[in-house]
Order: sequence, then C-alpha cells, then structure tokens
Amino acid sequence: MKLKTLLITALIGLASLAGVMAAPIKIGYSDWPGYTVMEVAKQKGWFKDAGLDVEMVWFEYSPSIDAFSAGKIDADMIVAGDDMVTGASGAKSKIVCLVDYSEGSDMIVGGPGIDSIKDLKGKKVGVELTLVEHELLLQALKVNGMSQSDVTLVGTTTDKTPQTLASGQVSAIGAWYPISGQALKQVAGSKKLFTSADAKGLIFDVIAVSPTSYAANKEAWSKITAIYYKCVDYLMDPKTRDDAIKIMSAKVGADPVEYAKNVPGTHFLTVAEAKTALKKSHDMMSIYGSMELSDKFNLDNAVYKVSQKPSDYLVPGVVNGLK
Repeated sequence: MKLKTLLITALIGLASLAGVMAAPIKIGYSDWPGYTVMEVAKQKGWFKDAGLDVEMVWFEYSPSIDAFSAGKIDADMIVAGDDMVTGASGAKSKIVCLVDYSEGSDMIVGGPGIDSIKDLKGKKVGVELTLVEHELLLQALKVNGMSQSDVTLVGTTTDKTPQTLASGQVSAIGAWYPISGQALKQVAGSKKLFTSADAKGLIFDVIAVSPTSYAANKEAWSKITAIYYKCVDYLMDPKTRDDAIKIMSAKVGADPVEYAKNVPGTHFLTVAEAKTALKKSHDMMSIYGSMELSDKFNLDNAVYKVSQKPSDYLVPGVVNGLK
C-alpha cells in the first residue's frame, strides 16, 4: 500500500513537472507591419502578464508558411488566402484573429520608363508566384483590361524583388512594405503603378492556428487575440504611437520616421472593425468574400484542386467574444 502511495505521488510530481516544462505556444511572424506590431506585446511583456508562455518566432514570410505547414510552430500570421493553401494539402487551420487588410502597402512597382500597368504589356514582372502579390498583379491587370497572358511572370522571392528590379531583369515587381519601399528607394525612376489601396479587402491578414493547438489552448488563444488588439490600440493612441513605431521599425531595420509614413498603408483592425469584417457577405470587405476571391485565384492557378470554404477555417466566436 505504501509503495502504491509512493508511485501515485511520483506520478503526480511528474505530471506537475511536465506542466511546468510544457512547450511555449509558438507564433510565426514576419516583416509585414500588421505582424510586426506584435513585437510590442513581446517587448512589453504582455503575454507573461496574461499568464501565457508565448514565443514569437521571426521568419521571412514564405518560410513562416513552410514552418507552419510542417508543424514547427503552433500558429502563423499569414494572408488569409495563403492560409487556405496550407489547409488544402493538410489540416485546416483555425483563424482566430483578423489582423488587418492592406490599404496601400502591397504594391506593383514599375521600373524606369514604366508609367502605368498598361505599359507592362509584353514585359516581365517579378513576383512570388501564387502568393499575395501575384493575386494583386492579376487584379491590377483586370482593372486595366488586361490578363496574365499579357505579361511574363518571373518567379522572385519577395525579399529579392528590389535587386531584381534594379538589375533590369524585369520591368516591374510586386512587393509589400517595407520591401516595396526599399525598391522605390533603391531603383531610380521607379514608381507605384497599383497598390492594395486600389483593391481594399483583397488582402486580409490573420492569425491562423493549428487545429491541435486551438483545441488544447482555446482560452490562451482568446487571450492572444485580445493582446493583438491591445497592440493595435497602443499603435493608434497618439500618446504611445511613437513608442510603437520605434519598436516596430527597429525590428525590421527601418528608419522610424520613414516607417511612420508607411504605417497608413496597413489598415490595422480594431475589435469593432474585425467583428464587422466577420459578417458573412460576398463583398470583398467581408473576410468571407475576400477568401472566396482568393479561393478562385488558387483554383485558377492550380495551387490546389478542391475549393476551400472560408467557414471551414474561420472561428468568429473568438473575436466576437471580445468586448
């Protein structure tokens, strides 16, 4: 009997130790402003204050998707349309938080002598194929009465687009800020041809969580979502905006003054705005409508073969449960 008691005590001790040593929740993020704002929570200790063990893991954007798909991180800050790509070939993630929509920071940038989208007819354009800038380019072509067949796509990772444009290998590139800003600065005579401000709602960013992590940590993910909006409030508050800009710009190695000028190109969502975007509609300003457009893009470009339903990914109750 005494031995049994000792065994039970030992097992309880091991269980407690396992709880203490439990792995942190790992969230991938990259240089997009809507993601980098989470650096504020990291530096201010807001996760710890909420009783959470969260590790923010820094990546280039595409590698963050690869890590998420491989199960190396619990969640990723990602474009909603790209998240459906990961779900089409594996477990469908749970989108718990609507982060932002792009309102100018995603750009098609033309090189010297290219003054409009129509000037790209018969020319080469460098974009990261089947990802968000490719979709933006197609929207730009459509608005200008053109199609993908009017240009030649050159697969280029987004972080390499400024160098590719500068080399003259392509006539235009697609990139997001801060990389789009680097291209405009580095290539004399370059200019914005089309931006996400011309296609509001096309690009929504989200926090996508693995089904396993969400099922095991529902309360934690509600807290993390609330912390995201706390970061947004900190950035938008005139009293703390400069501090937020300092933290975010330092993370990506940008000048704070220049970074501040480009922040308006990302429409950071408040809780109230996120709740509005979660209302079902085929309109692009609804996350449902936006994801439907991305689904069509992915199907048209053979990214996957089976249509993905936004409702299979979205967990609106997390945001709607916030005050």
